[in-house]
Amino acid sequence: MNRSSSHALLGVLAANGVDRVFLVPGESYLGVLDALSDFEAIDVVTCRHEAGAGFMAVADGRLARRPGVLLVSRGPGAANASIAVHTAQQDAVPLILIVGQIPKRDLRREAFQEIDYQKMFGSIAKWVFEVTDPAQVAEAAFRAVRVATTGTPGPVVLVLPEDIQQQPVPCPAWVARPHAPTLPDAATVADLRARLRAAQRPLILAGGSFDVPGGHEALLALAEFWQCPVVVSFRRQDLFPNGHALYAGDLGLANPAAQLAAFRRSDLILALGTRHGDISSQGYSFPDLPMPAQTLVHCYPDDRVVGQHYAAEFGLVCDPVELARALTEGKAWAPTDGTAAPPRSDWCGTLRTHYENIAAWPSRTPADGIDFNDVVRALHRHGPQDLIVTVDAGTFAVPAYRHFPWTPPQRLMAPLSGAMGYGVPAAIATQLRHPDRRVVCLVGDGGFMMTGNEMIAAVERQLPILFILSNNASYASIRIHQDREYPGRHRGTSLFNPDFTALAAAFGMRSQRLDDASQVDRTIAELIETKVPAFLEVSTSLQVVLPAR
Repeated sequence: MNRSSSHALLGVLAANGVDRVFLVPGESYLGVLDALSDFEAIDVVTCRHEAGAGFMAVADGRLARRPGVLLVSRGPGAANASIAVHTAQQDAVPLILIVGQIPKRDLRREAFQEIDYQKMFGSIAKWVFEVTDPAQVAEAAFRAVRVATTGTPGPVVLVLPEDIQQQPVPCPAWVARPHAPTLPDAATVADLRARLRAAQRPLILAGGSFDVPGGHEALLALAEFWQCPVVVSFRRQDLFPNGHALYAGDLGLANPAAQLAAFRRSDLILALGTRHGDISSQGYSFPDLPMPAQTLVHCYPDDRVVGQHYAAEFGLVCDPVELARALTEGKAWAPTDGTAAPPRSDWCGTLRTHYENIAAWPSRTPADGIDFNDVVRALHRHGPQDLIVTVDAGTFAVPAYRHFPWTPPQRLMAPLSGAMGYGVPAAIATQLRHPDRRVVCLVGDGGFMMTGNEMIAAVERQLPILFILSNNASYASIRIHQDREYPGRHRGTSLFNPDFTALAAAFGMRSQRLDDASQVDRTIAELIETKVPAFLEVSTSLQVVLPAR
C-alpha cells in the first residue's frame, strides 16, 4: 500500500476511535477518498446533501463521545456543511469538518470556489487550520482530535488543498489521551459540603457534561445524597429520571412564571456541567446577572465558560461528574432532629408539584386534525425502556420536551441549536451507532423537506427506524409568533406539501398515513414492533398549538 498524507490523516483518526465518516464526495479531496479504500474498518456513509451529512456527524459525535467526522468539497460543499459547525458549537459536540481546498499554488487568488475558511468559520469553530505541507497532515489531525474533545467540546475545521493529499509521508498512530479529571482542593470541597448542609432551598442545575458513562448515576447519587431537587438545562431531559421525586423539570423556552418564581426562592444553586446560556438562564435573568442573590456554584471544565456571565461564589473549572462524586463521599446528609423526613421535603415537594402540573398530558379533541401530544403519549406507552428518540426543531416536538417522562437509558437526541433538518439525519447516525436499540424520529413537515432525503440510507442499509412526520401544512413555530405579534397575518408560513406517504413508499419503505385520532394508539403500538424502515405521516392539528384568541 502506498502510504500518503491522506493515509496519515485517516490513520490518526482511526487510532483515536473514528470508525465512521459521513460525506458528500468532491473532486477537491479525491486523495482522501482514495485512501479510505485502504481503511476497511472505517464505515463510509455517503449522503445526499452536506447539511444531512453534517447533522449525522454531529449526532454521531454526541453518541460516541469522540469527534464525528464530516468530509466535504470546497466552496458550495463547505457552505452547505456550515450548519453542522454551528450546531456542534451550540450543542458542545466534538466534530471534525475536513474540507478539500483548491490547489496550494492558487491559494488567495480568488480561484474557482475558493473560500478563506478562517474567516468563514473562525467565529464558530474552536480551531480552523489550512494545511500547506503534506508532512503537517498527521499533526493537524492529532491536534484536531485534542481540540475538539477538550474543554468545551466543539467543532474543528481542517482544510486540505487537493495537491497535498497524495505525497508519501510517515504515518504515525498518535492517540490523544484525555486530560486527567481535576477537582477543587479539599478545603473547597469541605466548604461546599458545609454550604449544602446549611442550605434550606438548594437547587441543582444539571447540564450536558453528565451525558457520559457514569454521569447519570453520579447526578442521581448527588441529588439523593443531599435531598436536592434537580432541574436540567435546555433539551437535556434524559439526564435524570423524570419520574423521580427530586426531578423538578427543565429550563427551556417557555417556563411558567410560577415555576420560575419558585426556582428564584432557592438559596444555593449548583450549576454543574452547563454553560448556563441565555435559554437556561431565561434570558440571563435566573439567577440575577451579574451577581446572583443565591450562593452560586458554577462548575464546568472550561475557564472561558466559568465566570463568563455570572460572578459565582464558587467558580470551579473542573469535571462536574468528579465533583458530584466528591460531594457524595462519606456519610449522607441527614436531619439533626431525628425525624424521618428531611426539612427540605416541602421545598422538594413544591418544585415537584410545579413540574407535575406542567408535565400532565393534555386532553383535547381538535377539529382540524390529530393532537400530536396523543402520538407522543402512545410512543411513551409502547416504546421500550431503551428507546432513543431523535427530534427535529419545531413546535410539534413540545410533547417530547414537556410531557414525555424520560427514564434512563432512554435518550433524547435534539438540537440545542434549534436547527431544522436535524431529525432524520440524526436518526440514521443513531441507528448506525446503536443497531440493537429502537430509534424513532419525530419530524415536522418543514424540517423533513430540508433533509428528509437522507432517509434513503435507512432503506439502503435496512435500518429499522420509525419516522413519524407531523403534517400541519405550516412552519408552525413561526406561525405562533406571527399570531402573537401580528394576529391573523400569516404571510410566508403556510406550506404546500407533497404526498409524504407516497414519497416514503417511493423510497422503498413501509409507509402509511394516520388521519383518525381513534387509531393513534393502535397504529403506534403496531409500528413500534416493526423490524424494517417505516414511515408514518400524521395529519396533525395546527389550531392546538396557536395562541388562544
